[in-house]
Amino acid sequence: MAQEWATEHLQVIRTLMERSAIYRRALAPIMLLTGSLGLLAGLTGFTEGEWSRMSKLSHPRFFVLYWLGVGLIAVAGAYLLVRRQALRDAEPFWSLPTRRVTSAILPAFVVGLVVGLVAALPRWREPLQIWWLPPVWMALYGCALHAAGFFMPRGIRLFGWLFALVACVFLVFVNQRSYGAGMPPLHWAHGVMGGGFGGLHLAYGVYLYFTEKRKNEA
Repeated sequence: MAQEWATEHLQVIRTLMERSAIYRRALAPIMLLTGSLGLLAGLTGFTEGEWSRMSKLSHPRFFVLYWLGVGLIAVAGAYLLVRRQALRDAEPFWSLPTRRVTSAILPAFVVGLVVGLVAALPRWREPLQIWWLPPVWMALYGCALHAAGFFMPRGIRLFGWLFALVACVFLVFVNQRSYGAGMPPLHWAHGVMGGGFGGLHLAYGVYLYFTEKRKNEA
């Protein structure tokens, strides 16, 4: 039994090493898609809150449900891009490496979903309580990326660390403001989500796109 597990594990590592270039090419469109979606969602929530003080998106419950929906769309879009890449390379979509990556990110994603639902279920929440969600989500997402990075290129682990560090800094900021002047209106949290998730993904996607392009030209 142990020998079969070791053989399977070595096969997964060998396959991942062989497909590292493929994963790198697939990551650029995924990051660009996720970044664009995050920026658009953040800009929509922020501008609507600026123009309308009665905006539903600035309500604590709608804020949570709105970003949970954006996250689900982003995950679905990422898997569709992976599927397209697999079909283009004549490879199975739900391969063993894909299952390993999915199992690595799943715990943190499930915890993030539960945290969001717990915050959204009560009929009324203090906006200050909702301000804790962006850094918590960023921290969990960073942990998910770091776990997936053991089956993908090294840059994903560093990208996960970036999310975790940004989340820690923002947690300190929210904690200090909680005992002082308080947090800004909740529609500013849309800007934080858009800048954090959208901006970081978009920057990393542009980096991957141009470095891969230079690599192919060389």
